[in-house]
Amino acid sequence: MSFSISAIPDIRFGSGALSGLAAAAKSFDGVSAALLVIDAFLARSGLADRIKGDLAEAGITAQIFSDFSGEPKLAHVRAAIEAAKDADMVIGVGGGSALDIAKIVACCAASGEDPMFYALAANPLPKSPLKKIMVPTTAGTGSETSATNIFAGPEGKKLWIWGAETKADLVILDPALTTTLPADLTAWCGLDAFIHAFEAATNRNTHRGGQLYAHQALRLITGALETAVKEPGNIEARGDVLFGSCLAGIAIDNCGTAIAHNISHALAGLAPVHHGLATALGFEAALPWLAEVDTVDLNAAAKACGLENAAALPAFFSDWMDRCGVVRALPAAFKPFDTTDLAREMRAPENQPMRRSTIRDVTDADIDRFAAAVMALPKGI
Repeated sequence: MSFSISAIPDIRFGSGALSGLAAAAKSFDGVSAALLVIDAFLARSGLADRIKGDLAEAGITAQIFSDFSGEPKLAHVRAAIEAAKDADMVIGVGGGSALDIAKIVACCAASGEDPMFYALAANPLPKSPLKKIMVPTTAGTGSETSATNIFAGPEGKKLWIWGAETKADLVILDPALTTTLPADLTAWCGLDAFIHAFEAATNRNTHRGGQLYAHQALRLITGALETAVKEPGNIEARGDVLFGSCLAGIAIDNCGTAIAHNISHALAGLAPVHHGLATALGFEAALPWLAEVDTVDLNAAAKACGLENAAALPAFFSDWMDRCGVVRALPAAFKPFDTTDLAREMRAPENQPMRRSTIRDVTDADIDRFAAAVMALPKGI
């Protein structure tokens, strides 16, 4: 087998690691102004002002952008690009939305192009983007190490900008930043990271290089997520989930995802829903079907989870969701939609790469069955 492993950013891990952010930013040549893209609730907590003050002491002026919520929309990204017009560095702090916005901004602010110019790889990214530091706080998306960046286009459909130019120059992993994450978000994000690792380790694009990171991510997350959900201040568990999420991000950067992400992206095309919850619901619906193929890679992933074989995966995952308190339900915004609507989105062109990468051929009948299972869930959370 031949494979290549994409570039991995400099990664610094440790409780309290955020304290080194300003010095790290200053270590980059020519950096005097930064845009800080940060989740709104983190900004309100005083974290944004604290980071801004630390940067000022290091001689770096900072503009704060936190005017976004939910998954990134084109308007959010455009507003952030405008805020970055005088910056030579972008710092992303928060969940996947903050990180994706920050990475897109670093490219568009450098080139002067609109995000739609790069959507779905329509044009090459600029070779000299702004410098980027990513600080994840939700332990789920792995965006800090990924070259893929998601946002909703003008019609509300998920689009992506992909390329090595969007990757971070430095990643800071500070588990102390994740301790205030509520139990439901901790579970949803952690399951998303688990599924990243699982799909990267088992799909048609998997290889030994990607599995090195994916299998360790599976070990870390399965061993720590339930504790992180039930003991939010447990730094060791929080650290294992955060590092596992980062490793899972490296894995999907090299090998991609599969059917669960086809379903979750399709759900997001219908109505707002947390990506981690949507992915977990889709994964649970498809996993019994997937485990039937009983491949070497599926069995290896199962063993990394501490299981005997792939046949044990569906029961394990459902029980794990129960123990983490995950409610199987969709937001009330899905009430107007039915199986046909979700199946249509699952067949949409932008979701076909995830369908094709699944280790088992996904027929139209399979899509209809998965869509029916997911849309049969209660709506109204």
